[in-house]
Amino acid sequence: MRLHFLILASLLPLLMSCESRPTDEQKIYTPANASAPVLRSEWDIALSEVITQQGLTGNPVRIPPPNINDPKAQLGMLLFFNKALSGNLDVACASCHHPLLGGGDNLSLSIGVDAADPDLLGHGRVLAGNQAPGVPRNAPSTFNIGLWQQAMFHDGRVAQVTDGITTPDTPFPTVDALAGGNLVHAQARFPITSVAEMRGKQFDPHGTAQSCRDSLAGRLGGYVNTPKALQKTETRYWLDAFRKAYQAPDASPKTLITEQHIAEVLSEYQRSQVFVNNPWRAYVSGDLEAINAAAKQGALLFFKGRDQGGYACVECHRGDFFTDEAFHNVLLPPIGPGKSLTAAEDQQDFGRFLVTQREEDKFRFRTPSLLNVEVTGPWGHNGAYTTLEGMVAHMLNPFNGAVYYDVAQLRQPNLQTQHLRENIREMLRSDSDLSGQTYQEQDVRQLVAFLQTLTDPCVKKAECMAKWMPPADQQDPMGLQLNARFER
Repeated sequence: MRLHFLILASLLPLLMSCESRPTDEQKIYTPANASAPVLRSEWDIALSEVITQQGLTGNPVRIPPPNINDPKAQLGMLLFFNKALSGNLDVACASCHHPLLGGGDNLSLSIGVDAADPDLLGHGRVLAGNQAPGVPRNAPSTFNIGLWQQAMFHDGRVAQVTDGITTPDTPFPTVDALAGGNLVHAQARFPITSVAEMRGKQFDPHGTAQSCRDSLAGRLGGYVNTPKALQKTETRYWLDAFRKAYQAPDASPKTLITEQHIAEVLSEYQRSQVFVNNPWRAYVSGDLEAINAAAKQGALLFFKGRDQGGYACVECHRGDFFTDEAFHNVLLPPIGPGKSLTAAEDQQDFGRFLVTQREEDKFRFRTPSLLNVEVTGPWGHNGAYTTLEGMVAHMLNPFNGAVYYDVAQLRQPNLQTQHLRENIREMLRSDSDLSGQTYQEQDVRQLVAFLQTLTDPCVKKAECMAKWMPPADQQDPMGLQLNARFER
């Protein structure tokens, strides 16, 4: 009897391990888009369960976007690349949101007006006189911008509310009657009013945001006298372009070239930038070879809870768009000029608090989407991290990331860091939404491998992105179209 017990005890671990392993039936899998069965790894089986639990399809698009070849999107593209929308005629929307730079500018903090070389983008772009940047936050990517449902900008100051859209032109959360028909339309109305981004100090210096928009539209149409007036051949060029896009051959400049129409066509162009055909989508659809082993391990770390050996990244980066569209405090080191309600020199940024005035919203910023995150760096609301590995490591242990933050990894010159340590101390006294945990460097590499599978191959190919850029030889009469040179 004792011998039987010892034999049974020795076999028990083996029996238990066999029971926990996938059966042959689980391993054999026939994808919906194929006829031949394939062999699934244990990672594939675990991810299949995750995909089902999370309700993932791989496709975040719910409403068909505009086509880039539509007339309004084409006009929007011309305006997006033209410096005529800036007060000093020296910066275009594409200067900070270029399709070949991940829909951003490859800088921690954007250089808008008064660049030393207006046509140079990337790390060589600096302010004249080597001044410190005046733009306080990183340029969000325009890629997939039309997929956002709740809010625009890092602090959500343009947001969907019950009866419409609220913007900085109205007290939060009052609806702005001029916001337009969608969030991107509402967002497109604001960069041109920012002194550091596109407006400059001399254009409509004592006016409101709305008077600035109206003056820029009037200058473009040639019906308002403004500084740096456009030549008649230029205003005629834009009148012809608007008449074509709006199919209004006899419309007057004043009725056709309005700030609302400018925002509308800019929105159509930006919302056409949908790039979601990535390897992860193919994997979710059944192509088990679309991503490699490291990416599969990283995906499990991403989706699994902390009690399951993962990092629960999906708690905030959820769904096929990989964001909860909420606001969180993740203790990102405050670099740059900052935004606060006190002294402009303190270089602190209170984030969502500046919109809501709620103390609990201090240092909270919108959860970014992770689609195409590989190409949208630097990362963080202020571009505090210049490698994706550095950003991931910070998110795994935000407290340590803030305490031991190394400014030496920043690549952009002249960034303000004089008050960094005292501002970090103030921020650490706030309530972070992420509790840190120990991690292995291998986990960071695997998480990055997974994040790279969220990149649509098109965004890394100039020939694929060409349809979102006007031809270099298709200049307007005054030569204001941005034909960028790059220093990466």
